[in-house]
Order: sequence, then C-alpha cells, then structure tokens
Amino acid sequence: MLDIDPRVRVDVDSLMAAQHDLGVCDAIWRIAPGGKADAMSAPHLPKVAGIDPAVSAVPQTAAPTPARKAPAPAPAPVPGPSTLIQDRLAGMVSDLTTLHELTERLARARDLDSSLQEFLRAGAALVGARRGLIVLEPSDGLGPTATIGLGLGRADLGHIETVPRAATSYGRILDGLPDAHGGSEVLPEPDAAPGSGGYGTPVDPRHREVAARLGYAASYAVPLTAEATGRLGAAVWLYDEQAEPSDRQRDLAGLYVRHAAEHLARMLEVERCRSRLATVAEELLPSRLPRIPGVQLAARHHTGPRGGGDWYDALPLPEGALGLAVGSVTGAGPSAVAAMGRLRASLRAYAVMEGEDPVAVLSDLELLLRLTEPARCATALFAYCEPAQRKIILAGAGHTPPLLVGERRTEYVETSLSAPLGMLSCWEAPSVEIEPGPGETVLLYTDGLLRRTGDPMDRAYARLHAAAAGVPRGIRDDPAAVCDHILRTVLPEDDPALAPAGSEAAAVPSGTTAAMAATEDGVEDIVLLAARFD
Repeated sequence: MLDIDPRVRVDVDSLMAAQHDLGVCDAIWRIAPGGKADAMSAPHLPKVAGIDPAVSAVPQTAAPTPARKAPAPAPAPVPGPSTLIQDRLAGMVSDLTTLHELTERLARARDLDSSLQEFLRAGAALVGARRGLIVLEPSDGLGPTATIGLGLGRADLGHIETVPRAATSYGRILDGLPDAHGGSEVLPEPDAAPGSGGYGTPVDPRHREVAARLGYAASYAVPLTAEATGRLGAAVWLYDEQAEPSDRQRDLAGLYVRHAAEHLARMLEVERCRSRLATVAEELLPSRLPRIPGVQLAARHHTGPRGGGDWYDALPLPEGALGLAVGSVTGAGPSAVAAMGRLRASLRAYAVMEGEDPVAVLSDLELLLRLTEPARCATALFAYCEPAQRKIILAGAGHTPPLLVGERRTEYVETSLSAPLGMLSCWEAPSVEIEPGPGETVLLYTDGLLRRTGDPMDRAYARLHAAAAGVPRGIRDDPAAVCDHILRTVLPEDDPALAPAGSEAAAVPSGTTAAMAATEDGVEDIVLLAARFD
C-alpha cells in the first residue's frame, strides 16, 4: 500500500482556479492536516500478461440478445477544470517562449539602427499589425533623432509627419504632454460623434486625409521610456481596419516594450560615444586638401565603429613640392585616435624639415614612436612629389603598396619589404622613385580597404587592381570620381561607406556586414588618397 506523508501532499483546488480564471501561480494550494488520500492509498492489483484485473472478464459464452435500436449520440463532453488549467498553462508557456525569442533577437542587434528595426518588427507581431513606425527623439535633446518605418516608404513617412503632433497619440507622447500614455485609437466614421474611437475632439482633417491616403483605420501607440535616460521616443503600429489589440496582446507588448526600452537606451549611449569618437577622428584629419599646380587631389575616409587609427595627410612643401602620407596605428578606440593625431602632427613637422628624403622622415618618426610610445606600432607611407617634373620619391614602413592607374597601365608600385614603425630596434628601408605619366593617378590607401572586402588578402589585392583597371574613361580625369568608383566596386553592397552622405546608413558607422563581423576588432577604417598628375 502506497502512503504519502501529509506534510508533502499538495491539494490543488482546480475547480476554484478554473472558475476564477486563475493562473498556475494563483491557484489555491492547501496542505491537508492529516489522513491519507483514498485514490493513492487504494490497493493495486497486479497485472498479469497485460490483463487489467480492475476490468471484469467477459464470459466466453453468452446468450444471444435481441436486436435493439441504436442509442442516441451522447452529448459532447464538457472540458473539466483540469483541462482548462492545462490550456491556460500551455498559453502562458507559449507567451513566455515568444517573449524569450523576441528579446534574444533584439539582443543580437549590433547597433542602434538594427535594434530599432527589430523592435518595430517584434512589436508588430505582438499586437497583430502589419505596418508601423518608431520615432527616436530623446528628451535630453542630445540626439540622435531618427524615424524608421515598417511597411512604409519615405514618402509615406513624409505624409505622416505633416499631421500635427497633437492630433496623434504618439505625437502627444513625443511632445511630453502629461496625459499622453499611448494606447489604441480607432479613426471614427466622418459622421461619428466626438469622443469616438479614443478621440476626445473631432479628428484633425489632415490626420483623416493621411489615413485615407495610406489606408489605415486604427493605431496602437506606446511610449519608449528607460529608467536612466527618460523618454526615448514613441512607437505606433497601424491597422488596415478598425481594430485594436486584445488584452493579452497588450500585456505581451507591454512586457516586451519595457525590456526593449532599456536595450535601446544602452545602444543609444553606445551610438553617442561612437559619434563623438568619429567626430574627433575627423577633426584630426585635414579639413581641406591643398591646391598645388600640376596635381589634383581627392580623399575618402570612413571611421569604423570603434574609432580606428587610420589617417592621411597632404601638405604643401617648399619649392612647389607636395607631401602625401597615409598610415595606420595599431589598436582601436580613443587611445588609437589620440596616437594617430600625435603621429600625423609629428610627420608633418619632419616632412617640412626634410621632406625630400622620405626615408629620413620615417626614420625620425620611428625613433619618436619607439621613445614615446614603446608599446605601440604603426604603418606609414610618405611620398615626396614634384608635380612639375611628375616625379615621386616614396618610402613605406610595413604599409600597403601604392597603385598606379592610367590609360595604358594599372600596376602596384614595387616597394621594398620593410617592418612597421616600432617593430624593430632600428628601422631602415630604401626609397623608391616613380614617374607617373600625364593623366595617371597614384592611389594611396590603408589595409582597412582590403580587409573590409571580406576576402583573403591576395584576393583583396586582385579585387582592388581589377576595380582600378575598370575605371570608366569618362571619370579618369576626376580623382574624386575614381575614389568613389573603387569604393563601390571593391566593398560589399551593404557597407556603410557606400551610403550617401547624410543618410541614416552613413550616419550610423556601426552597421556591419558579415565580412566585417568576422574581423577581430570589428569594422576597420578606410583611407583612400588619390593624386592625379596633369
């Protein structure tokens, strides 16, 4: 006989839980004061050869019974309280699983832009909407600001922005009105009385016009508020018909929004730090390129999300000469950016004093780096150009070779093999002299351009060579157009460096491709300096 200690027996009043629609945590659990459970204490008869002794045996012979009418069909069984509780528990588990999957997907977003897009998609799935938009507008006024749509084009977002903010629930949230809490709004019929659909006043004519143009009849808005930063913005999802989310959908969306707002606040702070670092890095580079007779210059520089130490420079030298330099400092982040600024400033001083000897310039730079920053290395290439004679003397320290592009030739300049600055106790390498032909362009670049292709280095070099050789004849006279063509041809299509200036992708340098994510330090800087000789 099976006996259970009354102190560990649990009695669940399932009928009461089902009647009051309680969850598993709300059910009434009681500990019996004593006694034994009848069902559990009943004797168990053994089973023999698969026969259940509790079922009476059917006699082998029986008298035939007269034929009877078929009985009426039994009514459908009514689900018992235990079935209702099981269904409720299954629904709770399903909701928790959905929230877990959505929050995991949000946590995998690598930057602010992708986090906003993922939040918008997940929210639409939770509230049962097809379209929506999120407006990022931090209350502290420090930015950045952004408007991202789901199922809405730029023109659609432009139409929505023409609606007065006071006429929409999410607009009132962004304005910080005390009574703005979001929620559902159903656009009433034109002849409906004021107050219908969640509107206390008649619907703004412009709002009704835009809703009719875009084809939505209801909306559900939520504020985005983080504990540390306050209001971040607002999100609104649009319904094609007069509908609103159920209570269960509201609860799930509320749980998800609270978690997502904290994640977006962290990504916002990361984005602000990246933006400040990129600004500092840009300010340490030339604000404009010099104008020297006989040569045209163009440069392209794109900072990675962690703020790398790639740099370039072009400075006029005595007797109409020109100094060109590119380099890369090891590491990433603010320390690398600061080291890049010190290195560039030092090279400018050495170039003015002894620029006609590139080897001496790099030797002095190497000595300075070894004495002042012994734990850091850097690559550099310095070229002393005489545009009138179309002559270039250059020396490199562990840097990528220049590329000479012209009508009749596209080839890498053969530079001597040398170690990076700070790598050896005494650096020295011979210089190389080249003479570009009329109309030819010399390209100086950093290895970030090659690494962001995602290919092995040998294939990346071949890819760059093919891109330079394929420059259309109509743009060969414009070094800026040559740089843009090479970037478009060499880099993957989704690289942020290819985004137009001022666009959202260009403003978020942290966007990453699969090739970028494979690098150890994230997305590297890109430097491309082009000099076309007349």
